[in-house]
Order: sequence, then C-alpha cells, then structure tokens
Amino acid sequence: MGTFYELNLSKPLLKALADIGFENPTTIQEKAYPVIMSGKDVVVIAQTGTGKTLSYLLPILRQLTYSELRHPRVLIIVPTRELVVQVVSEIEKLTVYMSLRVFGVYGASNINTQKQKVYDGLDILVATPGRLIDLTLSRTLQFSAVKKLVIDEVDEMLNLGFRSQLLKILEILPLKRQNLMFSATLNEDVELMIEKYFNVPEYVEVITRGTPLEKIIQQAFLVPNFYTKVNLLKWLLLNEVDFTKVLLFVNNKKIADDLEKELSEFEREIGVIHSNKSQPNRFASVNQFQTGEVRLLIATDVIARGLDLKDVTHVINFDIPKDANAYTHRIGRTGRADKTGIAVSFISPKDKEVHNQIELMMNKKINIIKLSKLIKISDQLTSDEIPVVRDKNLKKAKKISLPTGAFHEKKDKNKKVQLGGKRRQEKQRRAMIKSIQKRK
Repeated sequence: MGTFYELNLSKPLLKALADIGFENPTTIQEKAYPVIMSGKDVVVIAQTGTGKTLSYLLPILRQLTYSELRHPRVLIIVPTRELVVQVVSEIEKLTVYMSLRVFGVYGASNINTQKQKVYDGLDILVATPGRLIDLTLSRTLQFSAVKKLVIDEVDEMLNLGFRSQLLKILEILPLKRQNLMFSATLNEDVELMIEKYFNVPEYVEVITRGTPLEKIIQQAFLVPNFYTKVNLLKWLLLNEVDFTKVLLFVNNKKIADDLEKELSEFEREIGVIHSNKSQPNRFASVNQFQTGEVRLLIATDVIARGLDLKDVTHVINFDIPKDANAYTHRIGRTGRADKTGIAVSFISPKDKEVHNQIELMMNKKINIIKLSKLIKISDQLTSDEIPVVRDKNLKKAKKISLPTGAFHEKKDKNKKVQLGGKRRQEKQRRAMIKSIQKRK
C-alpha cells in the first residue's frame, strides 16, 4: 500500500491529513485519484466503508484554487442531512490550511439563514436535492460557476424518491463540467442518467457487487416473531460483553419506535434515528453513539446510509432487508480499518426467500446459531404478524360497468320517442277512437 505523499497532494492537504492521522490511502482513494485528476467524468462503484468521501475530496481540493467568485464552483449532492453535515466536516478538516469557503444546506432548517450564507459566497456547496431546488427557485443560488459535480449515494437518492429533483438539477447545470458519481449499485435508472448526462465516463469498481467483506463474521438466529426478537436482543445486551458499539437496523420507523419502547430498561444506552425524529435529536443520537455515550443505535436504512460511524463492533439486522444488496451495505458498517466485525441477523419465517437470495449472492452460508433455552419464545404477535384469514364462502361482488363516455343533454329536436311503424300507429289510433266512442 502506498502513502498519501505518492499521490502528489499539496502541502496543506498533506499537513491536514497528518493532523487527522491518515497515512495510507484506501484502495478506492488510490484508484480514483488519478482518474478524477485527469478531468474525465467518473463513475465509482464502491460499498460503504471503503473511504469514498476522501476519494473525491482529495483530487477536488488539490485542484481548487483561491477565488473571490460568489457562486460555488463545486457542487456535492447527497441524500440525507446527516451526510451533508458529515461531508462538510470532512472538508473543514482537510482545508484547515487552505482559504476555501464551504457550506451545507438541507431541509427542516432555516432557509433564510442558508440563503444568506449562499449569497455571501461559497467555493463548495454540499446539499440535499430538495433544499437545492428550493434555493435555485428563490434565485439565491446560481449554477453558472459550477465546474465539478459530485452525486454521492446516487442509488439511495433514487430510492428516496429524489429522481425528479436530480434530473432538474442536471438539466440546469453548465454543460462544461466534470461529473463524479458514487454508488454502491448500478440499476437501470442510474445507468440511464449516466448515459444522458455524462460524457464517456470512466468506471472505477473497487469491490465486486455482492461480495461479502472477509473481515466480517456473519451469524444468524432463527426467530419466529417481533417479541421473541426483543427477548433475544435483551439477552444479548445483558450477556454479550463485546456489545460495546452496536448498530441495529430495522425496516421502518414504526418498528424503530416500537423497539425503543420495549427496551425501556436500556433507555440510557440507546439512541434512535429515523426521518420522523427532529434534526437536533438525530444529530445528538449520532454524536452520543460516536462518543460512546450510548452503545446501541437503532436506525433505518434511509438515515444510516452514508454515515461514517467509526469502530462499530456489531451490526444487528433486527429485520432482514427486503433487498439482498442492502444486506451487504448494512454489514459493511462494521469490520472497517483492518478490524474484525460481527454481523448478527434475526431471521423470521417470512425472510426465508430473501435469506436464500443473500446467501446465493454472496456464495456463502450464514452461520445459524441455536437460540439459548434462556430466551423466552413469545406467542404474542404484532398486528402486522397476525395472519389474514379470508372467508372462502364470500363471493367477490361483481363490478358494474359504467359508461365511460361524456354525457350530454340532447337538444329538443333530437328528443324523439320511438312509436313504432305506420301500421302500428294506425292500429293504436283506431283503438283509441273505439274506446272514446264506448265511453260516450
């Protein structure tokens, strides 16, 4: 492995890296640096925990010189507020010996403060897509000076529904710019975006998608339901002395809140982050987890994606993710920086198909551990776990077909009544005359 000195970095960057304690670049940083420095459009496929943030920051900062322009020359788009704060923090550490202006913008915060900061002038802007659109619509932000665009965690951005915002931003950016895209996976939407907006990009792939990280010990328990999972988690927290920094994933915010209530006896040891939590609460939970004030952080994929959480000893999949690729993203949060990590999954009967897909994708079996007899198997089911019973004797109601065309009132001249042919009309006339004569 080489050193940062071999990358031809500037003295201010090398000094900042030394202050941080970084000596050797990761594989992705070594591979991506010369390609990005060449000015080409670049697509990097890399999993979480590979050091991709520095892989684009170092070459960008190496080439960025002092300027008094008000409008940003570098635009970095990320999916979540937490990631905005994290990227800005990394830039500030790296530019401590440089004269560069950086700021981050995201939703659920004072837009007027952000407008003023953008108006005052920036070199680098880090933003979530929604707030970026807000600032452009207010005409506070202009993209005329943007020379480099970074789209980080693009697959997660599309999963969060930011596709239309991303396309709007790509349409109004200057044509002459360098595009840098980072993603853990490539799907059809991402590839179509690359084809339309990138100029003959060079691909840098650090790890084959779906390949498990070798430094992670993977284990699983077969658990029938939510409340048995809670009992298992409590038992692990009480008995496993190595559970010092545990990142636990659930599939949605309701489960996160329900789990937090069930773990009330561990209240001081637990943090929770999901999209319904207030921004100060989310930042506080992450900071407490980073500093070791809490040892268990309950999170959804949406919030935890991209966060640089250091020294995670264990990852627990309280819920198995619906997508097999998401499993490798989750477990990749442990086993970093040459340390061994442990991933523990709670597998319920409904997870059998995804479990098989995960093992097939990794070409590796997950070690199944037998539940301790001390763990109570609960018969209690949540509303989502109660099977839906359908009465077979109930017949489906037939759908009534209604006319689909527009209805228009007929004009008087067209309101004709069918009275039959001439013979029929004559017969009716004679019958009416006879009836009148009889009455007389």
